[in-house]
Amino acid sequence: MTELDFQLPIDLEPHIEEWTTGASVAFALLGSYARGEAGHFSDVDVVHFVNDEKLADSSCSFLIERIAGSNASNPSRGGKYFPCLVVRSTATPSQVESWFTEPWQAVNFVAGLREGRSLWDPQGAFAAIQERARRFAWTAAIQEKASRRAGEEVVGWIEEVHKGLEGLRRNDTGRLLNARFGLSWGLAGVMRLQKGVLSASDNAFYDDVIGAVGADSEWACLLRRAFGVSSGDSGARCLLHEMVHAGLLLYCETFELLKDAIAVEHYPLIEATVRCIRSEVGPHNRIDARARTGG
Repeated sequence: MTELDFQLPIDLEPHIEEWTTGASVAFALLGSYARGEAGHFSDVDVVHFVNDEKLADSSCSFLIERIAGSNASNPSRGGKYFPCLVVRSTATPSQVESWFTEPWQAVNFVAGLREGRSLWDPQGAFAAIQERARRFAWTAAIQEKASRRAGEEVVGWIEEVHKGLEGLRRNDTGRLLNARFGLSWGLAGVMRLQKGVLSASDNAFYDDVIGAVGADSEWACLLRRAFGVSSGDSGARCLLHEMVHAGLLLYCETFELLKDAIAVEHYPLIEATVRCIRSEVGPHNRIDARARTGG
């Protein structure tokens, strides 16, 4: 196997041997263990590369006992070792191709592939994929596809806008919770896609997209509030109503930043939604400067 055997909390070799079939071309380690950033509760991300499209849905998760004495094998309060979660994803040739041709896939996979580590690669299949990831460039053609998809997603989150407005009007927790997801994670994903932010980890998603737009920008400030995160006082948290209110304003700000890239057919619907938000929550979508510093 590799020197990673001495860094992982489990022995993967017998499992790789068990998982290998006639369709297998490579196994690779991605995620926090590949980057050397894993903690005790981090899962082990293994990608199984195959040459059979029929295996596209064969991903699986396992709980595997940790190696006693490993760096990540601290005992639990009950005196036993926590089993390690191993997530084995399967990648077919068409899925791999989509990682480099579809922008909404590229932002999720390219950076992680660059930092991946080979576990079993007898014909150099993973090495070739990793080299392709390292050479990947966000081209004008990719940007055009990203902008169109981003516009489609902004349209898609209009339903959450209406849930948020009605939730605020009725003080309806269910509607507000539905709205909060779309007006925080959803809009952050839109911006990540349109900006071509290649995150190496789901855990870095929030910081990466804020960094791409600008940490002191109005958009970033509203995103923090939509997530209930203060940019200054780490003890300050927003209530659900405040998060949804910020998310509605974030929708308006997202439109302002992306309107030149939104397709003609999407523009009227999004613009009408923005006008609706501003008529309901106020004509101004700028927030008090104190929010920028957590004051």
